[in-house]
Amino acid sequence: MRLRLLRKNATVLLVISVVLFILFYSKLVVTNVNPVGDILPHGGTQAVVINTFQYGTVLNMRKSVYDSNYRQFIQNADTFPDEPGVVIVVQVHNRPAYLKMLIQSLEKAVDIHKFFVIFSHDYFSEDIDKLVKGITFCKVLQIHFPYSKQLYPNEFPGHDPQDCPRDISKENARKTGCINADHPDTYGHYREASITQTKHHWWWKLHFVFERVNVLQGFKDFAIFIEEDNYILPDFYQFYKSMTRLRNTHCADCDVLTLGNHDAISRFVELSSRTKTSSWLSSKHNIGLGISRELYYKLMGCNNEFCTYDDYNWDWTLQNLSGTCIQKPLKVLVACGTRVLHTGNCGLHQKEACHPEVAQKKIETDLREVTPALFPKTLTLTDHEPVEHKPHIKNGGWGDLRDHSLCINYAARL
Repeated sequence: MRLRLLRKNATVLLVISVVLFILFYSKLVVTNVNPVGDILPHGGTQAVVINTFQYGTVLNMRKSVYDSNYRQFIQNADTFPDEPGVVIVVQVHNRPAYLKMLIQSLEKAVDIHKFFVIFSHDYFSEDIDKLVKGITFCKVLQIHFPYSKQLYPNEFPGHDPQDCPRDISKENARKTGCINADHPDTYGHYREASITQTKHHWWWKLHFVFERVNVLQGFKDFAIFIEEDNYILPDFYQFYKSMTRLRNTHCADCDVLTLGNHDAISRFVELSSRTKTSSWLSSKHNIGLGISRELYYKLMGCNNEFCTYDDYNWDWTLQNLSGTCIQKPLKVLVACGTRVLHTGNCGLHQKEACHPEVAQKKIETDLREVTPALFPKTLTLTDHEPVEHKPHIKNGGWGDLRDHSLCINYAARL
Protein backbone atom coordinates (compact mmCIF):
# COMPACT_ATOMS: atom_id res chain seq x y z
CA MET A 1 0.00 0.00 0.00
CA ARG A 2 2.76 2.40 1.02
CA LEU A 3 4.74 1.45 -2.12
CA ARG A 4 1.78 2.25 -4.41
CA LEU A 5 1.32 5.59 -2.66
CA LEU A 6 4.97 6.46 -3.14
CA ARG A 7 4.76 5.51 -6.81
CA LYS A 8 1.63 7.66 -7.22
CA ASN A 9 3.32 10.66 -5.55
CA ALA A 10 6.42 10.21 -7.70
CA THR A 11 4.26 10.17 -10.84
CA VAL A 12 2.44 13.35 -9.80
CA LEU A 13 5.74 15.02 -8.99
CA LEU A 14 7.14 14.03 -12.39
CA VAL A 15 4.08 15.41 -14.21
CA ILE A 16 4.28 18.68 -12.26
CA SER A 17 7.99 18.97 -13.06
CA VAL A 18 7.38 18.43 -16.78
CA VAL A 19 4.60 21.06 -16.81
CA LEU A 20 6.79 23.58 -14.99
CA PHE A 21 9.66 22.93 -17.38
CA ILE A 22 7.40 23.47 -20.41
CA LEU A 23 6.04 26.71 -18.96
CA PHE A 24 9.52 27.97 -18.15
CA TYR A 25 10.85 27.06 -21.62
CA SER A 26 7.88 28.68 -23.35
CA LYS A 27 8.42 31.90 -21.41
CA LEU A 28 12.13 31.83 -22.27
CA VAL A 29 11.38 31.42 -25.99
CA VAL A 30 8.85 34.27 -26.00
CA THR A 31 11.31 36.49 -24.14
CA ASN A 32 14.04 35.86 -26.72
CA VAL A 33 11.80 36.26 -29.77
CA ASN A 34 9.75 39.41 -29.20
CA PRO A 35 11.40 42.83 -28.69
CA VAL A 36 10.14 45.49 -26.29
CA GLY A 37 6.86 47.00 -27.40
CA ASP A 38 7.00 44.98 -30.63
CA ILE A 39 3.78 45.07 -32.60
CA LEU A 40 2.75 41.46 -32.78
CA PRO A 41 0.89 40.05 -35.82
CA HIS A 42 -2.46 40.70 -34.14
CA GLY A 43 -1.57 44.13 -32.82
CA GLY A 44 -0.72 43.14 -29.22
CA THR A 45 2.31 44.38 -27.31
CA GLN A 46 4.53 42.69 -24.77
CA ALA A 47 7.35 44.06 -22.62
CA VAL A 48 10.26 41.70 -23.23
CA VAL A 49 13.94 41.72 -24.13
CA ILE A 50 14.99 43.92 -27.08
CA ASN A 51 16.10 42.06 -30.21
CA THR A 52 18.75 44.28 -31.83
CA PHE A 53 19.75 44.56 -35.47
CA GLN A 54 22.82 42.42 -36.15
CA TYR A 55 25.52 44.01 -38.36
CA GLY A 56 28.33 41.47 -38.02
CA THR A 57 27.93 39.57 -41.30
CA VAL A 58 25.84 39.70 -44.45
CA LEU A 59 23.86 36.69 -43.26
CA ASN A 60 23.20 38.35 -39.91
CA MET A 61 21.99 41.50 -41.65
CA ARG A 62 19.71 39.54 -43.97
CA LYS A 63 18.13 37.80 -41.00
CA SER A 64 17.73 41.09 -39.14
CA VAL A 65 16.10 42.72 -42.16
CA TYR A 66 13.49 40.00 -42.53
CA ASP A 67 12.92 39.87 -38.79
CA SER A 68 12.47 43.63 -38.50
CA ASN A 69 10.11 43.83 -41.49
CA TYR A 70 7.99 41.09 -39.96
CA ARG A 71 7.86 42.46 -36.43
CA GLN A 72 7.34 46.13 -37.37
CA PHE A 73 8.31 47.67 -34.05
CA ILE A 74 6.58 51.05 -33.70
CA GLN A 75 8.90 53.39 -31.85
CA ASN A 76 7.13 55.76 -29.39
CA ALA A 77 3.76 54.02 -29.92
CA ASP A 78 2.85 54.24 -26.22
CA THR A 79 3.69 57.94 -26.07
CA PHE A 80 1.58 58.77 -29.13
CA PRO A 81 -1.32 56.27 -29.21
CA ASP A 82 -3.66 58.28 -31.47
CA GLU A 83 -4.16 57.66 -35.18
CA PRO A 84 -1.62 59.65 -37.24
CA GLY A 85 -2.63 62.92 -38.87
CA VAL A 86 -0.06 62.48 -41.62
CA VAL A 87 2.16 59.63 -42.83
CA ILE A 88 5.62 60.47 -44.18
CA VAL A 89 7.77 57.82 -45.88
CA VAL A 90 11.49 58.58 -46.13
CA GLN A 91 13.76 56.70 -48.55
CA VAL A 92 17.16 56.45 -46.83
CA HIS A 93 20.49 55.43 -48.33
CA ASN A 94 23.80 56.36 -46.70
CA ARG A 95 24.00 60.09 -46.10
CA PRO A 96 23.65 60.39 -42.31
CA ALA A 97 24.56 64.08 -42.20
CA TYR A 98 21.62 64.92 -44.47
CA LEU A 99 19.34 62.51 -42.63
CA LYS A 100 20.23 64.32 -39.41
CA MET A 101 19.10 67.62 -40.97
CA LEU A 102 15.81 66.04 -42.03
CA ILE A 103 15.22 64.74 -38.51
CA GLN A 104 15.96 68.21 -37.12
CA SER A 105 13.35 69.65 -39.47
CA LEU A 106 10.81 67.08 -38.32
CA GLU A 107 11.44 67.99 -34.69
CA LYS A 108 10.77 71.66 -35.47
CA ALA A 109 7.52 70.96 -37.33
CA VAL A 110 4.38 72.18 -35.58
CA ASP A 111 2.13 69.30 -34.41
CA ILE A 112 4.94 66.80 -34.97
CA HIS A 113 3.24 64.49 -32.45
CA LYS A 114 0.61 63.83 -35.14
CA PHE A 115 3.18 62.48 -37.60
CA PHE A 116 3.89 58.83 -38.33
CA VAL A 117 7.29 58.65 -40.04
CA ILE A 118 8.44 55.51 -41.86
CA PHE A 119 12.15 55.30 -42.65
CA SER A 120 12.84 52.85 -45.49
CA HIS A 121 16.50 51.81 -45.65
CA ASP A 122 18.62 50.22 -48.37
CA TYR A 123 21.87 50.69 -46.43
CA PHE A 124 22.27 49.40 -42.91
CA SER A 125 24.61 50.94 -40.35
CA GLU A 126 24.68 51.57 -36.62
CA ASP A 127 25.15 55.33 -37.19
CA ILE A 128 21.95 55.61 -39.22
CA ASP A 129 20.05 53.36 -36.83
CA LYS A 130 21.18 55.47 -33.88
CA LEU A 131 19.92 58.66 -35.54
CA VAL A 132 16.46 57.21 -36.09
CA LYS A 133 16.23 55.56 -32.69
CA GLY A 134 17.02 58.91 -31.12
CA ILE A 135 13.66 60.30 -32.29
CA THR A 136 11.29 60.81 -29.36
CA PHE A 137 8.82 63.34 -30.77
CA CYS A 138 6.56 61.14 -32.97
CA LYS A 139 5.75 57.57 -33.93
CA VAL A 140 8.43 55.94 -36.07
CA LEU A 141 8.74 52.70 -38.02
CA GLN A 142 11.91 51.47 -39.72
CA ILE A 143 11.55 49.15 -42.70
CA HIS A 144 14.42 47.61 -44.65
CA PHE A 145 14.74 46.92 -48.38
CA PRO A 146 15.66 43.21 -48.43
CA TYR A 147 17.30 43.15 -51.89
CA SER A 148 19.95 45.84 -51.47
CA LYS A 149 23.42 45.44 -52.94
CA GLN A 150 24.80 45.58 -49.40
CA LEU A 151 22.98 42.32 -48.64
CA TYR A 152 24.04 40.70 -51.93
CA PRO A 153 27.58 42.02 -52.50
CA ASN A 154 28.71 39.24 -54.87
CA GLU A 155 25.50 38.16 -56.58
CA PHE A 156 22.38 39.65 -58.11
CA PRO A 157 20.76 42.02 -57.21
CA GLY A 158 24.20 43.24 -56.21
CA HIS A 159 27.14 42.95 -58.57
CA ASP A 160 27.87 39.39 -59.67
CA PRO A 161 31.54 38.87 -60.70
CA GLN A 162 30.19 37.22 -63.86
CA ASP A 163 28.10 40.26 -64.84
CA CYS A 164 29.05 42.03 -68.07
CA PRO A 165 31.06 45.25 -67.69
CA ARG A 166 28.91 48.34 -68.27
CA ASP A 167 30.57 49.49 -71.51
CA ILE A 168 31.50 46.23 -73.20
CA SER A 169 29.96 45.71 -76.64
CA LYS A 170 27.22 43.11 -77.00
CA GLU A 171 29.41 41.14 -79.42
CA ASN A 172 32.32 41.00 -76.99
CA ALA A 173 29.98 40.29 -74.09
CA ARG A 174 28.69 37.20 -75.88
CA LYS A 175 32.25 36.08 -76.57
CA THR A 176 33.20 36.35 -72.90
CA GLY A 177 30.04 34.53 -71.81
CA CYS A 178 29.14 37.02 -69.10
CA ILE A 179 25.75 36.40 -67.49
CA ASN A 180 23.63 39.17 -68.99
CA ALA A 181 25.28 39.42 -72.43
CA ASP A 182 21.96 39.33 -74.29
CA HIS A 183 20.34 42.12 -72.30
CA PRO A 184 22.02 45.53 -72.48
CA ASP A 185 19.85 48.64 -72.16
CA THR A 186 18.55 50.84 -74.99
CA TYR A 187 21.96 52.46 -75.34
CA GLY A 188 24.03 49.26 -75.29
CA HIS A 189 25.11 49.49 -71.64
CA TYR A 190 24.91 46.73 -69.05
CA ARG A 191 23.41 47.05 -65.59
CA GLU A 192 25.09 48.67 -62.62
CA ALA A 193 23.74 47.57 -59.24
CA SER A 194 24.27 50.99 -57.67
CA ILE A 195 22.17 52.56 -60.44
CA THR A 196 19.31 50.05 -60.45
CA GLN A 197 18.88 49.93 -56.66
CA THR A 198 17.01 53.22 -56.22
CA LYS A 199 14.16 52.26 -58.56
CA HIS A 200 13.95 48.80 -56.98
CA HIS A 201 13.81 50.30 -53.51
CA TRP A 202 11.15 52.85 -54.43
CA TRP A 203 8.82 50.27 -55.96
CA TRP A 204 9.33 47.76 -53.14
CA LYS A 205 8.71 50.49 -50.56
CA LEU A 206 5.45 51.49 -52.26
CA HIS A 207 4.24 47.88 -52.06
CA PHE A 208 5.31 47.48 -48.46
CA VAL A 209 3.76 50.68 -47.13
CA PHE A 210 0.33 50.05 -48.64
CA GLU A 211 0.22 46.26 -48.38
CA ARG A 212 2.32 45.18 -45.41
CA VAL A 213 2.54 47.90 -42.77
CA ASN A 214 0.08 46.51 -40.23
CA VAL A 215 -0.96 49.80 -38.63
CA LEU A 216 -1.81 51.31 -42.04
CA GLN A 217 -4.28 48.64 -43.10
CA GLY A 218 -7.44 50.57 -43.96
CA PHE A 219 -5.52 53.87 -44.17
CA LYS A 220 -7.13 55.93 -46.94
CA ASP A 221 -5.36 59.29 -46.80
CA PHE A 222 -2.22 60.33 -48.67
CA ALA A 223 1.21 59.06 -47.68
CA ILE A 224 3.89 61.67 -48.41
CA PHE A 225 7.10 60.30 -49.96
CA ILE A 226 10.35 62.18 -49.42
CA GLU A 227 14.07 61.35 -49.29
CA GLU A 228 16.85 61.62 -46.72
CA ASP A 229 18.20 64.85 -48.25
CA ASN A 230 14.90 66.71 -47.92
CA TYR A 231 13.97 69.25 -45.24
CA ILE A 232 10.38 70.05 -44.31
CA LEU A 233 9.22 73.51 -43.26
CA PRO A 234 7.61 74.10 -39.83
CA ASP A 235 4.05 74.49 -41.21
CA PHE A 236 4.21 71.25 -43.21
CA TYR A 237 1.35 69.57 -41.31
CA GLN A 238 -1.03 72.53 -41.44
CA PHE A 239 -0.28 73.05 -45.13
CA TYR A 240 -0.89 69.36 -45.86
CA LYS A 241 -4.25 69.46 -44.10
CA SER A 242 -5.27 72.63 -45.95
CA MET A 243 -4.16 71.09 -49.23
CA THR A 244 -6.25 67.94 -48.73
CA ARG A 245 -9.31 70.06 -47.91
CA LEU A 246 -8.70 72.15 -51.03
CA ARG A 247 -8.43 69.01 -53.14
CA ASN A 248 -11.71 67.66 -51.75
CA THR A 249 -13.59 70.87 -52.57
CA HIS A 250 -11.91 72.11 -55.75
CA CYS A 251 -9.93 69.28 -57.35
CA ALA A 252 -11.58 65.95 -56.64
CA ASP A 253 -10.01 64.48 -59.80
CA CYS A 254 -6.45 65.33 -58.65
CA ASP A 255 -4.55 62.04 -58.35
CA VAL A 256 -1.42 63.36 -56.67
CA LEU A 257 -0.42 65.96 -54.11
CA THR A 258 2.99 67.59 -54.38
CA LEU A 259 4.01 69.56 -51.31
CA GLY A 260 7.40 70.48 -52.72
CA ASN A 261 8.93 71.93 -55.85
CA HIS A 262 12.42 72.58 -57.17
CA ASP A 263 12.17 76.38 -57.11
CA ALA A 264 13.41 76.36 -53.51
CA ILE A 265 12.29 79.55 -51.73
CA SER A 266 12.16 81.74 -54.85
CA ARG A 267 9.22 84.16 -54.40
CA PHE A 268 8.09 82.18 -51.36
CA VAL A 269 6.44 85.10 -49.57
CA GLU A 270 4.35 85.79 -52.67
CA LEU A 271 3.53 82.14 -53.39
CA SER A 272 3.15 80.71 -49.89
CA SER A 273 -0.64 80.31 -50.00
CA ARG A 274 -0.97 79.43 -53.69
CA THR A 275 -1.51 76.10 -55.40
CA LYS A 276 -2.05 75.04 -59.00
CA THR A 277 -2.95 71.95 -61.02
CA SER A 278 -0.84 70.33 -63.71
CA SER A 279 0.20 67.11 -65.40
CA TRP A 280 2.56 65.14 -63.18
CA LEU A 281 6.13 65.79 -64.38
CA SER A 282 9.21 64.07 -63.03
CA SER A 283 11.41 67.13 -63.17
CA LYS A 284 8.93 69.25 -61.19
CA HIS A 285 6.78 67.07 -58.95
CA ASN A 286 8.96 64.32 -57.46
CA ILE A 287 9.58 66.01 -54.10
CA GLY A 288 7.05 65.75 -51.29
CA LEU A 289 4.93 63.37 -53.37
CA GLY A 290 1.52 62.47 -51.90
CA ILE A 291 0.14 59.08 -53.01
CA SER A 292 -3.23 57.70 -51.95
CA ARG A 293 -4.25 54.06 -51.75
CA GLU A 294 -6.49 54.69 -54.77
CA LEU A 295 -3.51 55.83 -56.85
CA TYR A 296 -1.43 52.95 -55.49
CA TYR A 297 -3.94 50.48 -56.94
CA LYS A 298 -3.77 52.27 -60.29
CA LEU A 299 0.01 51.93 -60.26
CA MET A 300 -0.21 48.25 -59.38
CA GLY A 301 -2.32 47.77 -62.51
CA CYS A 302 0.81 48.91 -64.37
CA ASN A 303 3.24 46.67 -62.48
CA ASN A 304 4.69 45.05 -65.62
CA GLU A 305 4.95 48.34 -67.47
CA PHE A 306 6.76 50.03 -64.58
CA CYS A 307 9.16 47.13 -64.10
CA THR A 308 10.11 46.65 -67.77
CA TYR A 309 10.42 50.30 -68.86
CA ASP A 310 14.07 50.99 -69.68
CA ASP A 311 14.70 53.89 -67.31
CA TYR A 312 16.51 53.49 -64.00
CA ASN A 313 14.62 56.49 -62.55
CA TRP A 314 11.37 55.70 -60.75
CA ASP A 315 10.02 59.21 -61.39
CA TRP A 316 10.65 59.24 -65.15
CA THR A 317 9.13 55.77 -65.30
CA LEU A 318 6.07 57.07 -63.48
CA GLN A 319 5.77 59.94 -65.94
CA ASN A 320 5.81 57.44 -68.79
CA LEU A 321 2.90 55.52 -67.21
CA SER A 322 0.87 58.72 -66.90
CA GLY A 323 -1.30 58.79 -70.00
CA THR A 324 -0.13 55.42 -71.39
CA CYS A 325 -0.77 52.48 -69.08
CA ILE A 326 -2.73 54.83 -66.80
CA GLN A 327 -5.11 55.96 -69.51
CA LYS A 328 -6.00 59.31 -67.92
CA PRO A 329 -2.83 61.37 -67.34
CA LEU A 330 -2.07 61.93 -63.68
CA LYS A 331 -3.31 65.28 -62.42
CA VAL A 332 -1.38 66.87 -59.58
CA LEU A 333 -2.24 69.58 -57.07
CA VAL A 334 1.01 71.47 -56.52
CA ALA A 335 2.23 73.75 -53.73
CA CYS A 336 3.57 76.89 -55.43
CA GLY A 337 5.45 77.75 -52.24
CA THR A 338 7.38 74.59 -51.46
CA ARG A 339 7.08 72.96 -48.04
CA VAL A 340 9.94 70.55 -48.79
CA LEU A 341 13.47 71.81 -49.45
CA HIS A 342 16.23 69.81 -51.13
CA THR A 343 19.46 69.89 -49.13
CA GLY A 344 21.53 67.31 -51.00
CA ASN A 345 24.56 68.57 -52.91
CA CYS A 346 25.73 65.05 -53.73
CA GLY A 347 23.92 61.87 -54.58
CA LEU A 348 23.61 59.02 -57.07
CA HIS A 349 25.87 60.54 -59.73
CA GLN A 350 28.03 62.78 -57.54
CA LYS A 351 29.38 60.82 -54.59
CA GLU A 352 32.27 63.09 -53.66
CA ALA A 353 32.56 66.70 -52.53
CA CYS A 354 29.53 66.43 -50.22
CA HIS A 355 29.24 69.51 -48.05
CA PRO A 356 26.39 69.07 -45.54
CA GLU A 357 27.72 71.98 -43.49
CA VAL A 358 27.12 74.28 -46.48
CA ALA A 359 23.61 72.89 -46.87
CA GLN A 360 22.96 73.46 -43.16
CA LYS A 361 23.93 77.13 -43.38
CA LYS A 362 21.75 77.63 -46.45
CA ILE A 363 18.80 76.04 -44.67
CA GLU A 364 19.23 78.41 -41.74
CA THR A 365 19.26 81.39 -44.12
CA ASP A 366 16.22 80.10 -46.02
CA LEU A 367 14.25 79.57 -42.82
CA ARG A 368 14.78 83.17 -41.74
CA GLU A 369 13.49 84.34 -45.11
CA VAL A 370 10.35 82.16 -45.27
CA THR A 371 9.24 82.39 -41.64
CA PRO A 372 7.02 85.49 -42.05
CA ALA A 373 5.01 83.77 -44.80
CA LEU A 374 4.42 80.41 -43.10
CA PHE A 375 1.03 79.23 -41.85
CA PRO A 376 -1.26 80.92 -44.42
CA LYS A 377 -4.86 81.09 -43.19
CA THR A 378 -6.28 79.77 -46.47
CA LEU A 379 -4.96 78.29 -49.70
CA THR A 380 -5.98 79.42 -53.15
CA LEU A 381 -6.02 77.52 -56.44
CA THR A 382 -4.60 80.07 -58.84
CA ASP A 383 -3.66 78.25 -62.06
CA HIS A 384 -4.76 75.27 -64.14
CA GLU A 385 -2.16 73.95 -66.58
CA PRO A 386 -3.16 71.42 -69.27
CA VAL A 387 -3.25 67.80 -68.09
CA GLU A 388 -1.74 65.67 -70.82
CA HIS A 389 0.81 62.94 -71.42
CA LYS A 390 4.33 64.36 -71.61
CA PRO A 391 6.62 61.89 -73.40
CA HIS A 392 10.34 61.96 -72.77
CA ILE A 393 13.46 60.15 -73.92
CA LYS A 394 14.07 57.13 -71.70
CA ASN A 395 17.36 57.16 -69.77
CA GLY A 396 18.19 53.46 -69.99
CA GLY A 397 20.04 51.58 -67.26
CA TRP A 398 17.19 49.10 -66.88
CA GLY A 399 17.56 46.51 -69.62
CA ASP A 400 18.47 43.43 -67.58
CA LEU A 401 15.69 40.83 -67.43
CA ARG A 402 16.71 39.95 -63.86
CA ASP A 403 15.79 43.47 -62.75
CA HIS A 404 12.46 43.18 -64.56
CA SER A 405 11.64 39.86 -62.92
CA LEU A 406 12.61 40.91 -59.38
CA CYS A 407 10.67 44.15 -59.66
CA ILE A 408 7.54 42.47 -61.02
CA ASN A 409 7.53 39.92 -58.24
CA TYR A 410 7.78 42.23 -55.23
CA ALA A 411 4.11 41.85 -54.42
CA ALA A 412 4.51 38.08 -54.22
CA ARG A 413 7.78 38.30 -52.26
CA LEU A 414 6.65 40.62 -49.48
